[in-house]
Amino acid sequence: MSRAAPILLALLLASGLLSIGPQLVAQSGASAGIPARPTDLVFPELDFLPPERSKHRHVLPCGVVVYVVEDHELPLVDVDFTVRTGAYLEPKGKAGLVSLTGSQMRAGGTAKQTPEDLDEELAFLAASLSTSIGDTDGSAGFNCLTRNLDRVLDIFFDVVRSPRFDAGRLELEKSQRLQTLARRNDTTAGIESREWDRLIRGADFFTTDRVTKVSLDGLTREDLQKFHRLSFHPKHFIVSVSGDVATEAILSKLEEHLRDWAREPCELDPVPPIPKPALDPRPGTYIVNKPTVNQGRVSIGQLAAMRSDPDYHALAVLNQILGGGAFTSRITSRVRSDEGLAYTAASRYEFGIYYPGVFRAYFQSKSESVAKALSIVEAEIERIRKEKVSAEELGTAQSYLIGLFPRAFATPEATADTLASDEFTGRDPSFWSSYKTNVKKVTADDVLRVAKERLFPEKLVVLIVGNAEDIQKGGLEGGKLTNIALPDPLTLEYPAQ
Repeated sequence: MSRAAPILLALLLASGLLSIGPQLVAQSGASAGIPARPTDLVFPELDFLPPERSKHRHVLPCGVVVYVVEDHELPLVDVDFTVRTGAYLEPKGKAGLVSLTGSQMRAGGTAKQTPEDLDEELAFLAASLSTSIGDTDGSAGFNCLTRNLDRVLDIFFDVVRSPRFDAGRLELEKSQRLQTLARRNDTTAGIESREWDRLIRGADFFTTDRVTKVSLDGLTREDLQKFHRLSFHPKHFIVSVSGDVATEAILSKLEEHLRDWAREPCELDPVPPIPKPALDPRPGTYIVNKPTVNQGRVSIGQLAAMRSDPDYHALAVLNQILGGGAFTSRITSRVRSDEGLAYTAASRYEFGIYYPGVFRAYFQSKSESVAKALSIVEAEIERIRKEKVSAEELGTAQSYLIGLFPRAFATPEATADTLASDEFTGRDPSFWSSYKTNVKKVTADDVLRVAKERLFPEKLVVLIVGNAEDIQKGGLEGGKLTNIALPDPLTLEYPAQ
């Protein structure tokens, strides 16, 4: 066949001058060994062995742990630092300091370069460089062309070791954040996230939004410098490197940059442990009235388990069947597919690293149907506690979880980051190598047992954000609702109930 023949065939098909009947398609597929229906597809069992941590783990003479995964397919290098710091170290009355420090390390230039010069040179080098600090860790990293590695590495260490915290950039960022604070009651998604955290963790816990205009206005350049000195020191780093590098060469470069710094005194050694929430969430149905919207956002949940829990895999399978498995999960199929009450309806079972995680089912539905959708979700939570899941549901959930876990190692960068993260959080080195076996061992009896032992309908916290009047017209009993008034967006002061 000539090169023009496939193009001519496509044009004839598109124009309707030539047609191929479904029987012919099916016969063609069958003769080629392709099943006629997607449900007839059979896939071989996944054969994947995760990389061994020890093969990529290195300890520099200065004491910093580095994971290196070489990949010479493209002339690119990724370097990421994970830092033992976080919002839990934020001084009282300084809410917003940690996040601001993380962003301004990159945005505010270095001791050697103004912010504008830094931006310009990184753009010229086609390099991306970022810094941030979250609740329980910080990060700093870059991506660059191999040929520019030495120069970008110099710049990177200027950023993480000697940030300028330019006064102009700092004031600009504070101004932008102040505008964001003023709008934080505008969206139901933002309200739901804030109030859910308060109900589950408590208003004063470090993961809960506590930033106000007063706290933000009070933050100074000196505050950022002080927190940076406290947090960024080689004693607090774990490094991951991937891409077009030679292992010994990159280890030598990192040691050269870190050696003298590591000899300097570390103001925070050891880093204090991450605190645990003191709040025991109070069950009930809470509602935030947002009269200008026609849909209600709903979260239903309770405290969950630790990542180290011996029932980790059974709980993961449980959630996959209940609400984590897209269209195959019970909550999604009942609320979305069967009843058409929501576009998204699902659940997540988060395993805590430092304190128990949270189980949360959620959906968004029009105001009049919120009550009905909520009753379905609650009924599904009850049902999975009382009846064994089917063999088909169990097999589908197990296949999904087993097929998904290799994504943690899908690329060299993902592999290096996963290995470094596991060391940072203290994950059992055998977790990944035994994952497939442990998921396959879960039985329907195991799912029923953990559902009975770990899901408590009487302890559920339900949060609804939407038009309270319309939602109650849909059948939600107003006498069982606890109203949460919207706070002042700038002060977070709540009206007296």
